[in-house]
Amino acid sequence: MADRLKGKVAIVTGAGSGIGRATAELFAAEGARVACADVNGDAAAETARLIGGAAIGCRVDVSVPGDVEQMVADTVTKFGAVDALYANAGVGGSGNAIDMSIEEWNRMIGINLTGVWLSCKYALPHMVKAGRGSLILQSSVRGLVGIPALPHYSAAKAGVIGLARQIAVEYGPKGVRCNAICPGTIMTPLVEGVWRAGGGIVGAGGTFEEMKARAAAPHPIGRIGTTDDCANLALFLASDESSWITGVAVPLDGGMTAA
Repeated sequence: MADRLKGKVAIVTGAGSGIGRATAELFAAEGARVACADVNGDAAAETARLIGGAAIGCRVDVSVPGDVEQMVADTVTKFGAVDALYANAGVGGSGNAIDMSIEEWNRMIGINLTGVWLSCKYALPHMVKAGRGSLILQSSVRGLVGIPALPHYSAAKAGVIGLARQIAVEYGPKGVRCNAICPGTIMTPLVEGVWRAGGGIVGAGGTFEEMKARAAAPHPIGRIGTTDDCANLALFLASDESSWITGVAVPLDGGMTAA
């Protein structure tokens, strides 16, 4: 299929690399005009440059209301609408519920949950006015099941699922859909860099390939995910092919949560 997003305008946060960049490029290849947003403004601009004239780059800290409001305003000024939003921007981290500092907790919630809500808050009025729109919120399998060392991350990602369901119910009658994507382990440049440096919650030590194999083990399909896996699901949820799907938390995890 081609032109699955023809005529649509999309915003992708965290578009400077990894899942966000892969998604922004795929959306554009399928006919969308794309606002590529990232806290690293140079990386956002580079993604937009790779796409070409159908994209703009935006420097955005999604935890700052003014930044997010300006991102949406710039998109509407440039392209005239917001038909799809992939609220993908987020950060990782580890710790435990006893020793974690309030600063670590607040930073995680501020970016991974509040940042998703702010993205919805400023995109929704344009979608409601147009009577259509698809909000795609980045959650995680860690929002579905308990996994050690991620209390703040798990809480934020579970909150994203609740937010997606609430928005789906309230704004469905106004033509707006909202769904959450719940990836398992995805090989992004950030993850690869951490593993090659010998870090990460899959267990320190060993070679990169050994760490990769340990991360893949909980996924019955036998591998970890790719950025294209996420981009393809986001494309489906942004397109009219998913027009009767809303309020769903979709596991994208190679069977991890089924095991």
